[in-house]
Amino acid sequence: MFILASGSPRRKQLLGSLGIAFEIVSADVDEQNDLEHPQVLVEVNAKLKAGHVSENHPDDWVLGSDTTVALGDEILNKPLDIADARSMLNRMSGRTHTVYTAVCLLNRNLGVEDLLTVKSHVSFKPFDNALITQYFELVNPLDKAGAYGIQEGKELIIEGWDGSFSNIMGLPVDEVAALLKKYALL
Repeated sequence: MFILASGSPRRKQLLGSLGIAFEIVSADVDEQNDLEHPQVLVEVNAKLKAGHVSENHPDDWVLGSDTTVALGDEILNKPLDIADARSMLNRMSGRTHTVYTAVCLLNRNLGVEDLLTVKSHVSFKPFDNALITQYFELVNPLDKAGAYGIQEGKELIIEGWDGSFSNIMGLPVDEVAALLKKYALL
């Protein structure tokens, strides 16, 4: 069996686009939020999620993933509340940030732990509080790293991006497909 260790509807949709059959088992873990480098943060959390689910499914293939946004050295995880979300978007207005996603593929009994990390860059248009309010009417920022989602309302705040669109959504589909092919899972 193949398991996605995430309850994220975006990850479910993205993984489903590959045509692979999978089960969902949410990883009920306390994610790390205080590591200094965003790449290390997502890698630790992806391993943590996959490892937690694989404890109860040692014969199965488990895919754990984590995404965060970094504005320079500042890590912008999911906002605490609407005020925090507004503050994040104000800081990113007119600037380019980096989206990091780590993916960990784990099969405990086969001794396989494979980790990959993908970076994409997103440039925001300059905008004000009125536009942020308009954006929040379309998008719930509270369940998204960096307080935004690229899949909806992007014309309001996003000037452009470089790299994987699906990575910015939360799962780099092309890279995951290559990883699954490596182990003859796709």
